[in-house]
Amino acid sequence: MNRAALETWIGTHYGVQADHPWMRSPTYAVFRHADNQKWFAVIMDIPQARLGLPGEEMCSVVNLKCDPLLIGSLRCEAGFFPAYHMNKANWITVLLNETVPDEPLAMLVDMSFQATQAKKRPQKRK
Repeated sequence: MNRAALETWIGTHYGVQADHPWMRSPTYAVFRHADNQKWFAVIMDIPQARLGLPGEEMCSVVNLKCDPLLIGSLRCEAGFFPAYHMNKANWITVLLNETVPDEPLAMLVDMSFQATQAKKRPQKRK
């Protein structure tokens, strides 16, 4: 999935639009929950070298919150990197050049959405 497709998919699937909070980086798109304002996806265009890839060409990536046990396994696969500018223990960066198939990427976005949603408090019994 490329950047445009992912932004459209997130908007359709979760009913949220991108927020662009940084004036110095207007292409960085943050997707957050409406109720608690927590981020679940951050899409950015960064130089490939920032991921340890050769060259200075720009590439699109998404940061997603992820289960720490899964992060280690994912980072061994093509298209996955330590989180760029986020906590590397709880976030992962995914390259948006269609290296990672759509289905696993959608699953990871959903996991990130669930991991960052507001915790439901148990109802008090009467």
